[in-house]
Amino acid sequence: MTDLQEVEASVVDARGHLCPTPSLRLMKAMEGAAPGRRFILLATDPIARIDVPFLMAQKNGRVIAVDEADGVIRLTVEAG
Repeated sequence: MTDLQEVEASVVDARGHLCPTPSLRLMKAMEGAAPGRRFILLATDPIARIDVPFLMAQKNGRVIAVDEADGVIRLTVEAG
């Protein structure tokens, strides 16, 4: 991901929340988003690794990257 794309991505911070809260927060942030708009979800619940790809499939979006550091899962997604 380039620095420009990083700046254009909206960050959704759901650290410390259990699923389904991270997915629900991401879904709310994505409401009305233009196709291709990127979002970064920060979560600590490992179930987000399963829930978010499922959500993206339902919303015709896609998961761009999944990274983890210091117990924080960082999911970069693109609105469909």
